[in-house]
Amino acid sequence: MAQKLRLAIQKSGRLHDDSMKLLKECGIDISNGVNKLKADANNFPMEVFFLRDDDIPQYVEDGVADIGFVGENVVYEKNKKVTVAEKLGFGKCRLSIAVRKEETYTGAAYLAGKKIATSYPVLVQQFLNQHNISAEIHEISGSVEIAPGIGLADAICDLVSSGSTLFMNGLKETESILQSQAVIIKNSDLTTEQESILSKLLFRIQSVKKAKNNKYILLNAPNHNLQKIVSLLPGMKSPTVLPLAEEGWSSVHSVLNENEFWDIIEQLKDAGAQGILVIPIEKMIL
Repeated sequence: MAQKLRLAIQKSGRLHDDSMKLLKECGIDISNGVNKLKADANNFPMEVFFLRDDDIPQYVEDGVADIGFVGENVVYEKNKKVTVAEKLGFGKCRLSIAVRKEETYTGAAYLAGKKIATSYPVLVQQFLNQHNISAEIHEISGSVEIAPGIGLADAICDLVSSGSTLFMNGLKETESILQSQAVIIKNSDLTTEQESILSKLLFRIQSVKKAKNNKYILLNAPNHNLQKIVSLLPGMKSPTVLPLAEEGWSSVHSVLNENEFWDIIEQLKDAGAQGILVIPIEKMIL
């Protein structure tokens, strides 16, 4: 009987939604009914388990699931025997120290002798050890940001994305101790067949990620400045150049990285490019 790859993802919340979206973009159809804890892919050798995110590293270490989509913060806090196979590019946040707005934070030394409330005691202790600081850690499972206001702690360490929750609770972010995003973790004892399925999945995921970071561009270029315009467009190999019906003009097709996009567009316009069209890429296979 052919093996399947068992994937664990968060059963609800933003990481769940982004994980399901990624699988769909990879062409993998998952039929998951309401409150189901397990579902099969209809067109890929995979079954999906819907679990609490904190439990996923343990399930993967134990081999109940072969791989998992989970935040790096959970991976490093739980410190299980798993391997990070790929960063997924979504679920980005940071684990940060925060104190009351009126406090003057003087660096890590400020925390010496203080009480720190957090849901991440392992990572906070590692940070304190790195700076040779002794502090008291209060582990709480939720609503960490209210701890200073009720006198439970002098500082907190919690996940931050926009910082609005800290602001509403009279806190300010002072120091980031971990940058986090969703990753794929894997069990260290996958079979050859499971490794092969995982490679196929990673190939699809990487193609989707590359597509999101790039744009397909078409433009009309005057032939007298064609070489300069082509030199601005690296493309995957080199730009495609086709003659237009109007004499003296060519159509140029290429791919631009999102990080370079606006700078190059401005240079193209200065070089005489016209009719610039920008099209999103769904998949990108190199």
